[in-house]
Amino acid sequence: MLQPYASRPGDSRGRLHDEGGSAHRSCFQRDRDRIIHSSAFRRLKHKTQVFVEHEGDHFRTRLTHSIEVAQVARTIAGALGLNGELTEAVALAHDLGHTPFGHTGEDALAALMAPYGGFDHNAQAIRIVTRLECHYAEFDGLNLTWETLEGIAKHNGPVLPPLPMALAEYDAIHPLELETHASAEAQVAALSDDVAYNNHDLQDGLRAGLFTDAELAALPLVAPAYDEVDSRWPGLPVARRRNEALRRVFGMMVTDLIETSRARLAEVDPQSVVDVRHAGRPVIVFSDEMRARIDEIRAFLFTRMYRAPSVMRERERVTRVIEDLFPRFLDDPTLLPIEWRAGLREGDTAPAARARLVADYIAGMTDRFALQEHERQAG
Repeated sequence: MLQPYASRPGDSRGRLHDEGGSAHRSCFQRDRDRIIHSSAFRRLKHKTQVFVEHEGDHFRTRLTHSIEVAQVARTIAGALGLNGELTEAVALAHDLGHTPFGHTGEDALAALMAPYGGFDHNAQAIRIVTRLECHYAEFDGLNLTWETLEGIAKHNGPVLPPLPMALAEYDAIHPLELETHASAEAQVAALSDDVAYNNHDLQDGLRAGLFTDAELAALPLVAPAYDEVDSRWPGLPVARRRNEALRRVFGMMVTDLIETSRARLAEVDPQSVVDVRHAGRPVIVFSDEMRARIDEIRAFLFTRMYRAPSVMRERERVTRVIEDLFPRFLDDPTLLPIEWRAGLREGDTAPAARARLVADYIAGMTDRFALQEHERQAG
């Protein structure tokens, strides 16, 4: 049973290009399916989450991360009486705009694009699903519903000026009410991202040997989980002990998010999805105590994982890859594949247009392709 403030397919604001309905799927199901079948979604398989894709088969990639976010989001949406199909679509699409090498690649490309309107992975995701995926006869992009596009654009909350160029371009032709909060479904997808990456980054950091179980167990949220496991199963092998502890941390985050959001929704008492957008504050939230515990985990991960010497050495190496590729393609667009060169109108030498085309091309690369292309260009 959907709550009054849930998003309903029948009330969707529709698509930029009208296609009519489907006999078998709701409009949000079709969005989800189009995202799963997109080229950009497949490429997430070989894009960095924290560790560059070739560093190990067991570490998360952007694809496995997106799948885990969608699983968490479906669970929470169901518990709160929200539309699971829209929630899943937004969750699966939220990282489509990521560059190779994760946030390191994004930082490098953003710096290079600063003179040309900047680069932001959330805005790039909008650009991908509205323009760069070119598989359909009648339109560019995936022609997703307004609600799914809104959720992708507002992944971090309302978007205030100055808008990223890629987002501003689309909003000018199909306004997404960027100044308001997103639907409750999109808010669930956003916080499910926090739940997923905090938990799986702890697992990946332990697997990589960047910190120990004892160091992790010193964190206030994690310590009770290890204590409970040790009390129930003393002498458990390391891998099982670790998994049992971290699945409890995962459960505590999800339970807190569901219970706190129920209380917030009861307090705000929205009677429609429009009320959610204009509530003036998020309706999907962690408790203050849980947010503080999550911030402690993030600070721990930042120091011990994201800024670990081995990770930093790799960050420096892959930053040079982006910094080398961008000016080469910008100075000589003939190095681009012919289908990409066709994106520039004949005689178009505007630096911003060329830079945006190069940024689109590089942002779409997988880790391995970027490394191979860099080696080829160097040769």
